[in-house]
Amino acid sequence: MVIDMRTQLVRTSTELLEADHHMAVVLADISVDRFEPAFTAAPGRVVNVGIMEQTLIGVAAGFAMEGFRVVAHSIAPFLVERPLEQIKVDFAYQGLGGTLVSIGAPYDYGTEGGTHHAPGDVQELLAIPGAEVIVPGTAREFDAVLRASVVNGRLTYVRASIEQNERSHGATPGRLEVLRGGSRAVVLAVGPMLDRTLEACADLDVTVAYVVGIRPFDADGLAAVVGDRPLVISVEPFYEGTMAAILTEALRSVPARFVSVGVPRRFVTAYGTPAEHDADLGMDVAGIRRRVTAALEG
Repeated sequence: MVIDMRTQLVRTSTELLEADHHMAVVLADISVDRFEPAFTAAPGRVVNVGIMEQTLIGVAAGFAMEGFRVVAHSIAPFLVERPLEQIKVDFAYQGLGGTLVSIGAPYDYGTEGGTHHAPGDVQELLAIPGAEVIVPGTAREFDAVLRASVVNGRLTYVRASIEQNERSHGATPGRLEVLRGGSRAVVLAVGPMLDRTLEACADLDVTVAYVVGIRPFDADGLAAVVGDRPLVISVEPFYEGTMAAILTEALRSVPARFVSVGVPRRFVTAYGTPAEHDADLGMDVAGIRRRVTAALEG
């Protein structure tokens, strides 16, 4: 049975709470019903602060200051964008470790409108020095990433999504995995974009590589894969160009050309399902193929 990342969040967090009395989870009304077993298993270490996202981060930072391994969870725009200052000051500036786990980005809750969209979440977290960003592609990868992040002592953002790949791969942040070879370009698929990228590039002469780690990023691995190929195309489940600085730094000694396939940098004012938004924004298989082909021809 295939489970979704949100269900995996609850399962993994509950296991960690039961095994480690220095583990805590802080919620802001999102997923509270799903965490009922965790409230029972760890009273006092699972806290719902209500619809107060700045308080969510402040309470989580308080747990971290007291030596707890803490997970803070909400929908991406409420977890990242609304309390960004608290993440910066309460966690990063203080040098505290903690795991921020979101759901809903970029527009998994597209039927709720723009207040629930967050295609800019990753670029916002990348602006905070030292913050790590991980984008798993399956629930199994999510489980591995979450277990590693809660003990790494660093501020880590784990971005869960509704969309999943059919197969799991090595979800080690900072490691790139090559899935197929080609000579005309390197196409870098991030997290849940892998399956549709492989389908879009099925008959194209390109290398397809996979990453879940945005920071840390496997710069050496990418440089080795790129070699003398001049074109790198990133397929990103967030605003297009978010990874530009990371790729430029990774290939600073290579005269490469970068093309980003991501969410267009404009407000999405329509209401619809994630699949409908993907089709409209060029993030489905057809859209990715069209954009990759245009890059190859350019």
